[in-house]
Amino acid sequence: MRKISLAVMMAAFAFSVMAQELNVASFNIKCGTSHGMGNVKSGNGWDDRKGFIFDLINFAAFDIFGAQEVRYGQLNDLVKALPDYAYIGVGRDDGKTKGEFCPVFYRRERFKLLDSGTFWLSATPETVSRGWDGGCNRVCSWGYFQDRATKAKFYFLNTHLDHKGPMAKTKGAELIVKFIEEHCKGVQVVVTGDMNVYQDSEWYNIFAKSGYLKDTFKAARYRFAPSGTFSTFTPTRYSTNRIDHIFVSEDVEVSSYGVLTLHYWRASEDENAYERRLPANIEKRAVHLLSDHYPVQVKLRLKGAKKW
Repeated sequence: MRKISLAVMMAAFAFSVMAQELNVASFNIKCGTSHGMGNVKSGNGWDDRKGFIFDLINFAAFDIFGAQEVRYGQLNDLVKALPDYAYIGVGRDDGKTKGEFCPVFYRRERFKLLDSGTFWLSATPETVSRGWDGGCNRVCSWGYFQDRATKAKFYFLNTHLDHKGPMAKTKGAELIVKFIEEHCKGVQVVVTGDMNVYQDSEWYNIFAKSGYLKDTFKAARYRFAPSGTFSTFTPTRYSTNRIDHIFVSEDVEVSSYGVLTLHYWRASEDENAYERRLPANIEKRAVHLLSDHYPVQVKLRLKGAKKW
């Protein structure tokens, strides 16, 4: 009887530990516009890629994730294809549907949304606006969540820093840290985003040396990172530079970190795709990537909130 009780207690403890773990991701899905590397002529159009992106998200079963470069049509596609998720976020060009979204998708059955909002990375963060020397409007979407299972509360912020303006990057990063300083004290924080800055840059250090946040890449117990996070849709290109980051508050435990260097195959138009020396039903096909960024995935464990 004692052995059975011990086994039950151990099983309950194991379940409790699993329930506390958060499966978090950041994914720049590449906007579905007709220009640039993500267009149809290049073979990297949204319609070519989206099914694989949906399948990845549903298979990986992220609990909560931040996405970048999401246009309104893509957002609607994601909502339809991800029935287990709700989202927060607005378009950066009108506060409604126009321009890029930086949405936060979360499992509606696991999390209770306590509060949410969006601020612009500019001198007037409460209104639609462009910041300093930025190339376009930039936003940070945030949510205040409670895990229904553990009752733990946390803030989740998702952003896309400017790709051109040095001052826009600096001031934008500082605004995000300021938000954390003013709103999130005593509550654990997760920040995801395409930061457009390398891990050895001064802008990266605005987050990493803020005193509030740590880089999950460095903090992870286990790591799978065969490449950096930006691929330009080219599978053969390699870099150690990371521009997509996930930061967490100092009291969050990071068990694992991964850059998901995934790809898919498109049907070949080559009549000689099949080779006699290959087994039946094996053919050569062109390799394509899901986006020009690789998704980043981390496993986290929230602890009791600590005051900074």
